Amino acid sequence: MDPLQRPGPGRRGLLRTAVIGASAAAFGGSLWRGAAHAGPARPGPGPYGALGPADADGLSLPRGFTGRVVARSGQRVPNSSYTWHHAPDGGACFPDGGGWIYVSNSEIDPSGGAGAVRFDSSGTVTGAYRILSGTRQNCAGGATPWHTWLSCEEVGRGYVYETDPYGIRAAVRRDALGRFKHEAAAADPVRQAVYLTEDESNGCLYRFLPTTWGDLSAGRLQVLTAGSGTSGSFAWADVPDPDGSPTATRSQVAGAKRFSGGEGCHYADDTVWFTTKGDNRVWRLNLGPSTYELAYDDSLIDSGAPLTGVDNVTGSASGDLFVAEDGGSMDICVITPEGEVAPFLRLQGQSSSEITGPAFSPDGSRLYFSSQRGTSGSSSGGITYEVTGPFRH
Repeated sequence: MDPLQRPGPGRRGLLRTAVIGASAAAFGGSLWRGAAHAGPARPGPGPYGALGPADADGLSLPRGFTGRVVARSGQRVPNSSYTWHHAPDGGACFPDGGGWIYVSNSEIDPSGGAGAVRFDSSGTVTGAYRILSGTRQNCAGGATPWHTWLSCEEVGRGYVYETDPYGIRAAVRRDALGRFKHEAAAADPVRQAVYLTEDESNGCLYRFLPTTWGDLSAGRLQVLTAGSGTSGSFAWADVPDPDGSPTATRSQVAGAKRFSGGEGCHYADDTVWFTTKGDNRVWRLNLGPSTYELAYDDSLIDSGAPLTGVDNVTGSASGDLFVAEDGGSMDICVITPEGEVAPFLRLQGQSSSEITGPAFSPDGSRLYFSSQRGTSGSSSGGITYEVTGPFRH
């Protein structure tokens, strides 16, 4: 049995069993199911209304929401001996008894890695620690249903590392998930697959089918094949050599569909959403009928597109998508199942940064994210935030 997948003692083993049994609930809402798809999302007021003035930390939020800073790069996290890493990037939350843990990558080359912050049931920070070291430019990643974090290296022939958010077991390099410029990952417990984006201008979308679900040490890496349009049907084909040398993984299969700079990836309700930064698009894979389409495309909006610089993406229990901007207006925008897109929050005075790592606490009441370079524009100036408020469920 794989070392990261042995059932942990006590609470941890029970959490793992519970999340596998309730995987559909754990990975998103259902409002998109059966929704009428008249086309990509268009600007609208959104479910939360207009943004208010910026607070002392430069954070503009809708009425009823509040924010706070939970960590700053180069500074010790409260109630811990851990100095928060530079360039915080992709992140996810994991339950921890009555509290939770927020995991965050560090997009630094050569040191990279990932760290974690622990919260109690009231949201108080109770500790922080390192969970991955000695890796390169860890950008995004994804959570698994068995409560591990997949940390992805955004370098040529980069690796995926499976890490333990609870800080108990050592991270394991997952060679079977392929060597390419990894960005994000999203786990599908229904089809027992992990979807992977590739941050190349002519990159691909992949899926990994483990030989045994819950154990990523062996399996098949596949690439999505489809036509050149923005909608249609798709299929999967095996990648002959996941090691990617001498031929890159994206160049091994005829008919592999190209995407312009794959970024964030999110699975919920038989659907995969992923973003491409080169053309400011959010794509939707409908896994049941094996079709794909655009969920958002800023080029289809005549003027004043609310979402540009698309990057990391996550979803709420209501089925809303929250898409972070790399640049743009430094917003996190919400795309609703009703087909509206609107700013949810904005960071003022941080135009040389990007928003990274959006993730909800297990109960859906708190949203975590980072400004990778903060007000300084340097990787040493990263700021990690928490937003609390009446998120719809």
